[in-house]
Amino acid sequence: MVSTSPWSDSEVLAVVTEPPAWAVRLRAERRNRFWSQKEMARRLAEAADDDVRARLPSRESIVRRIKAYEAGHNQPDDPYRLLYARAFDLAEDELFEHNPHNLGFAGDDEWDALELARRAAATEVGRETLERLELAVDDLAVAYPGTPPRELLARVRRHLSYVSQLLDSKKTLTEHRRLLVAGGWLSLLAATCLIDLRRLPAAAARLRTAAQLAKETEHREIAAWCLETEAWQVLTEGDFGRALTLAQAAQRVAPSGSSAYIQATAQEGRAWARLGQARETHETLNRLMRLVEPLHVPDRAEHHYRYDPAKSDAYLATTLCWLGDPSAEPYSRGVLARLESTSDGPPRPRRAVAARLDLALALLAADQPDEAGHLTLAAMTSGLLVPSNYWRAAEVVRGLETRRTPEAAELREAYRELCASVVQPS
Repeated sequence: MVSTSPWSDSEVLAVVTEPPAWAVRLRAERRNRFWSQKEMARRLAEAADDDVRARLPSRESIVRRIKAYEAGHNQPDDPYRLLYARAFDLAEDELFEHNPHNLGFAGDDEWDALELARRAAATEVGRETLERLELAVDDLAVAYPGTPPRELLARVRRHLSYVSQLLDSKKTLTEHRRLLVAGGWLSLLAATCLIDLRRLPAAAARLRTAAQLAKETEHREIAAWCLETEAWQVLTEGDFGRALTLAQAAQRVAPSGSSAYIQATAQEGRAWARLGQARETHETLNRLMRLVEPLHVPDRAEHHYRYDPAKSDAYLATTLCWLGDPSAEPYSRGVLARLESTSDGPPRPRRAVAARLDLALALLAADQPDEAGHLTLAAMTSGLLVPSNYWRAAEVVRGLETRRTPEAAELREAYRELCASVVQPS
């Protein structure tokens, strides 16, 4: 057995009593990011303003403070409370006040089940624990389309904490790699939830961790998904050229024909559409259709990292709408009808909300503002629109305002209320 933990044995503190919740949270948040205590000290120093940084003690002294904080000997005071909050991109109250909903300590049946199985197997890690953990990772990926991102993020964080705990255990090299792969998928899913919530610095940190773990394990699929996820993020920010570059890079990294490769191809088509390049857009969509045609519907079609052929219809509708193609309206209507139907599998409410915005944009181009406004208002008041898609609603609202439609003022007010409802951070 070899010790391959990302932190040293000297970091593990012998504490007789259970540390307070805030101390457990500080250690869990650090380990979830796979930071050593030395790295944590560097992050705290970097989070300080110039005048505060000049007054900080040596890095060795900060490391000693971190050890004391994580053991629960004393709670951080100024300026360390603020520096921790900045480094983790979390609110001070969330870090230093016990909040069972956010921390996941109360009623977390998934985590308790994993830990019980591990202890029952009487091993440090073991095959049974790893298999259960990998199944839990798949369950979380399946839950993504139908679970509010804030709620799913809390569950993913809890599982990341468990992976971090297991990395301290004795294990074989194979078991170590499987843990890192699970950590990579979980970090990637956490980044996706954070992008949905528009918490972009925290999302970038999670993506860097996922990419690092993909590199360490030589896992090309995770590496490609990291690039594709970043392409999606910058696309929502309006940086279409960078989105194109990242989507193409993801295709070069991904195993040929894999879900990551297909998704990155779809993302490339959307970027070309946003850049207004019709020929390149249609060429990419044709490639996408050839990739999707031989696919069968996966056993768990809602799995975020397994390409469901039905997704291609929604992506095609979005791409045609963004391109301003005349076929966008009828195609989008068909996609929306299928998503809301129960005859072709379960309803997909989150995808249907995005499809309404696609159709609304197509209706604007077809000079049908009344129906476009109705669809956009329904999407904004559904409670299913995630913050990463607010910009799509705003695009329709601006289009209606440009046309000076009577509904524009009501829609603008609904959009303001939608944005005001976002609670930051989580």
